[in-house]
Amino acid sequence: MKSPVRTWRTVAVIAAGSLVLAACGGGDDTETDPGAGADPTAEATGDANAPQNEADGQLKLGSLLPQTGSLASLGPPEIAGIDLAVQEINEAGGVLGQDVTIEHADSGDTSTNIASQSVDRLLSQGVDAIIGAASSGVSKTVIDKITGAGVVQMSPANTSPDFTDYPDRGLYWRTAPSDVLQGRILGDLIIEEGNATVGILALQDAYGTGLAENVEQAVTGGNGEVVETVIYDPKAAEYSAEVGQIQAADPDAIVLIGFEESGKIVQELVSAGIGPQQGKQLFLVDGNVGQASLAELPAGTLEGVKGTVPGAETASDFRDRLLQVDDTLEVFSYAAESYDATMLLALAAIAAESDAGTDIAENLEAVSKDGTECSTFAECKELLEAGEDIDYQGVSGPIEFDENGDVTAASVGIFEYDAENAVPAVAQEYRSGEL
Repeated sequence: MKSPVRTWRTVAVIAAGSLVLAACGGGDDTETDPGAGADPTAEATGDANAPQNEADGQLKLGSLLPQTGSLASLGPPEIAGIDLAVQEINEAGGVLGQDVTIEHADSGDTSTNIASQSVDRLLSQGVDAIIGAASSGVSKTVIDKITGAGVVQMSPANTSPDFTDYPDRGLYWRTAPSDVLQGRILGDLIIEEGNATVGILALQDAYGTGLAENVEQAVTGGNGEVVETVIYDPKAAEYSAEVGQIQAADPDAIVLIGFEESGKIVQELVSAGIGPQQGKQLFLVDGNVGQASLAELPAGTLEGVKGTVPGAETASDFRDRLLQVDDTLEVFSYAAESYDATMLLALAAIAAESDAGTDIAENLEAVSKDGTECSTFAECKELLEAGEDIDYQGVSGPIEFDENGDVTAASVGIFEYDAENAVPAVAQEYRSGEL
């Protein structure tokens, strides 16, 4: 067995302002306790007297989800999940006697300033809560602006462990699990499939570096070795040097943590003779499972490749309801988490008897656990209006928030590509765990 080369190599040094951080999850190894000791409102807006969200009797929601950029494939199912929830909420009488409104805005990715502009627009429209972003990196660029305005931010897809202790005034929440869980399950899977040594290719951002660290911990804990980790620039023109480093380390398995550039990297792996049909087992993650760039590879390239995606199994009736909202959906990643985020915000507003962001945040943990179980908005609303405590059971699982706004248990699906480089809508296996 090779002795591990446990060196983290940053192939391209990216200026702090050009690619801030990004993705569904991960940790940032350059930033510690961001915003600690600062006034969140002043940090978010540059103005200590920035306007604060106040109740006006109508729950107004905004979404900050990818319509363009490297995670654009995640946008449609997330938006459909929100729209379905709003539809069902309003059919059941709305919140505080009025219909809930939703305004969708593009988050783009961390290579642009789209998210900040979108948040400015949503805040100017008086939203009480913003659902998003999908990318942890994008969320890190706007979290201070959102929470500094007294508005709740709830992400259906952020998985960076950094958010657990972030100074967010109690206003940041998420229905997706931390990458601590995905990393653990993926690492265990790699070892179970007989791989003693592992090479990791991960994009340079919060998601890539954080998930890579968690995968490495799980592999090492299972008596395996990570013999090479290469952190790459997702905007690079080509990846032959990075792939060459993995090739030289000669691992049994390769983990690729990336976004739309993943198709180009897989092509490089194949050209180097270390592709998934050339003696190396390839594992993917939620950032690239289902990316169009992978589906466009020559048929059979990805057959048997496995990937992990946080989230419980999407029930067939829920998928049918989503398709009534958007009949073009082909993947359903984070749709359930987006639906549940919307439901929880509405139920917390009812419990608070207020649509103010700070009041909603104070009731989110309570409506997620330790009460009478309910699973539809109409049922939960009836219980709340009768003065009962509720325990909302989501379509993404039995959500229970802790005091940090994190879910305390979740599931991760394991998907396997077929001969047409496609993954099924439902995973072959789901594994649950506590965080």
